[in-house]
Amino acid sequence: MLVPRYMFFTKGVGYHSEKLASFEEALREAQIAHLNIVEVSSIFPPDCKIVDKERGLSLLQAGEITFCVLAREQIREPGRRVVASIGLAIPAESGRYGYLSEHHGFGQTELEAGEYAEDLAASMLATTLGIEFDPTKDYDERREVYKMSGKIVESEHMSQAALGAENNIWTTVVAAAVFIL
Repeated sequence: MLVPRYMFFTKGVGYHSEKLASFEEALREAQIAHLNIVEVSSIFPPDCKIVDKERGLSLLQAGEITFCVLAREQIREPGRRVVASIGLAIPAESGRYGYLSEHHGFGQTELEAGEYAEDLAASMLATTLGIEFDPTKDYDERREVYKMSGKIVESEHMSQAALGAENNIWTTVVAAAVFIL
């Protein structure tokens, strides 16, 4: 079975005159360029443990097929802010799955994009757990409803933002939740 036992967050930014090379540079800064990345959707596996990046990287080897939830945005527009974020929400009940969300876009700060991604993940988890909430309320109010329900134990995010480079250079940002089997 391909159910990850561990997960870690990472992020990076890359700059290059070629779009693909800019992406490669972002993966290098995130320290995952040596892996064969397979993008997956939004489920945080039951009983999966979050480890720090150094521990996670020590469990992987060059060329390994590695599953991850990846947020990526690229731009070739000087001075425009670009951002990529991963949000996570974990249920309180052991043995249940959580949610990861990816968000990428323009104009937001790392914090704004991160809270948006975290809200997406928490909202998806809340709907599967039967938590009633008002989607028109801002995230801070919904977060209190989630926490008070006792059904969501943790939520967090990882974000990378950058300003588009000058001189016709591509800027790429990535944020990733990397799984280890």
